[in-house]
Amino acid sequence: MPKGNANHFTARLIGEMGLQTVCDHARCPNRMECYAQKTATFMILGDVCTRSCRFCSVATGMPGPVDPDEPRRVAAAAGELGLRHVVITCVTRDDLPDGGAEHFCRTVAEVRKATGATVEVLPSDFGGNRDAVDRLVDAAPQVYNHNPETVPRLYRSVRGPKSDYRWTLDMFRRIQQRDPGIELKTGLMLGLGETTTELLDTLADLHDAGCRLLTLGQYLQPSPKQMATVRYLPPEEFDHLGALARQMGFRRVAAGPFVRSSYHAREMVHPT
Repeated sequence: MPKGNANHFTARLIGEMGLQTVCDHARCPNRMECYAQKTATFMILGDVCTRSCRFCSVATGMPGPVDPDEPRRVAAAAGELGLRHVVITCVTRDDLPDGGAEHFCRTVAEVRKATGATVEVLPSDFGGNRDAVDRLVDAAPQVYNHNPETVPRLYRSVRGPKSDYRWTLDMFRRIQQRDPGIELKTGLMLGLGETTTELLDTLADLHDAGCRLLTLGQYLQPSPKQMATVRYLPPEEFDHLGALARQMGFRRVAAGPFVRSSYHAREMVHPT
């Protein structure tokens, strides 16, 4: 449990500015730690997702209209928190023609203008919309993060029928070709029933697609409504898998039971 009231400062600021964080909506176990360090992962485009992934506790349904003032408020909150590295994620918006890409780009621009911080984007797959991916790449975030979450065999059962593992790989290749200067980051949850062989094959696919930053964490069932955890990996197994990933060529790897996609994201980009 963090000491002091810094976590309350972050939570109050987020609430007063009418913003959402994936820390809250995904019931992240690191929320209090990160809030106490005055950092958070902003979740834009509302708090209702058009998909119903079986692992996720974010509400599912028909979202409301996009808030045009949200990019400005995200930038203001990032400035108030003194963030040097800002992580922006979103709910999936299959109801929007561009999946929310333009709104994402406006948020990146506002954050950069207000703070000068490096920016990491963690968007949806945009439903296979290549133009939407290109638009966000052209906004020039320092890090483009996207998570397959699990191995191909479990993809549809974990992420649902609208997700496509092959598109995830193609998307990374497209980003790399369009802007080789963008860092590609990816992550998986473990303990969903994957085998070690399947995991290593998936990591090989992701490395081949251009990813060099990697997170590996334990899947924890957010509530009884989500799919159950199949297996809990001991910490030493995460250490072993992290070492194997580095041997495969991933430049920076965070692997551990409580590691999440944006956990200590700044340290992965700014290691010193």
